[in-house]
Amino acid sequence: MRRPPFRSALQAATRPARLLLVAKTALAVGIAWFIARYMPGVTDEYPYYAPLGALVSMYPTLMGSVKSGLQTLLGLAAGIGLASIIVLTVGPTWWSIPIVVGLGVLLSGTGWFGVGREYVPMAALFVLIIGGQNADDYSLGYLTQMSVGVVVGLVVNLAIAPAPLTAEATASLRLFRERLATHLHDIGEAVSDSWPPEKEQWADDATSLAETARSLRFALVEADESRRGNPRAWGRRGETDDAHRQLEALERISQHIRDIADSLADTIWDRPAAIDLDLELPAPLTAACHAVAEVIALQDASTSEAHRIRGEATRAVRLLLETVDDRTIELRQSIGPGVLAAMHLRRILILSRPPADAPSDEVR
Repeated sequence: MRRPPFRSALQAATRPARLLLVAKTALAVGIAWFIARYMPGVTDEYPYYAPLGALVSMYPTLMGSVKSGLQTLLGLAAGIGLASIIVLTVGPTWWSIPIVVGLGVLLSGTGWFGVGREYVPMAALFVLIIGGQNADDYSLGYLTQMSVGVVVGLVVNLAIAPAPLTAEATASLRLFRERLATHLHDIGEAVSDSWPPEKEQWADDATSLAETARSLRFALVEADESRRGNPRAWGRRGETDDAHRQLEALERISQHIRDIADSLADTIWDRPAAIDLDLELPAPLTAACHAVAEVIALQDASTSEAHRIRGEATRAVRLLLETVDDRTIELRQSIGPGVLAAMHLRRILILSRPPADAPSDEVR
């Protein structure tokens, strides 16, 4: 059952990693505001930009903070540079301000500034409109105080280093594995249901598997990023290698499950690509789907219990293949969906084997 959107959003916002980011952001903003008021020269006239710098530099990962902070300062410098050209030449007028803002938007589209791209036209506009006759002092204060805030944010993020996101990514992998197993169980139940099956949710859910896999790949990329430069990840090199291997296998398994679902859905609802399913096949096909789903659900495929479950699945798929062969000979026609399902279930078993196992241990 899907969680209500509000509950899901609330849980995402109150995760421990997110709450830590909230606390660090508040701390960095407070420190930046305190320091900004004691900056020398004219820069102390623009203390409000230091908290802004701290805010934009706070990311869940250390490398993300460094990257966003530097990109923001680069965007600011570019925007201030554009505004300075106007100040030193024609000055801010009704026509020069729109031109420099347009140039800033054009420059921000080059991809050179990353998350700081929006600050190129913004900085140019602020310097010309807010700075006015004191554009030089304003530019200096703006850039200096933003730099102070960025440095404070980076120091706070390094001093209170965020935990690597590896555990969250691994937990998401476990949930994806359970979801794949549940989905294959649902297919098995649908095939053994009244014919044609009344339940259609299993066919609709198949289309969302690819989106889930994409989200997981993004989560693993974030986990890798969270470990870069993080003191809490030192000495734990290669920690996500196994997770990447698992995800690759689960993505391929999800493709096989989707193909099984599509071929059976074509047959069940008599779509243009439908091939009849012999009435002798639902029972062995259901048993094979349930048995293979138990293999997918295994969190540790190297135990003796896992070996037993895998052996039962191997026998169930072999029985399905024997039934398909027998009915093909008896009817003298291809048993399409049964052949396709058996082929995909065999591939799932191979993909689910422990890394140390040889292919010879699998279904023949």
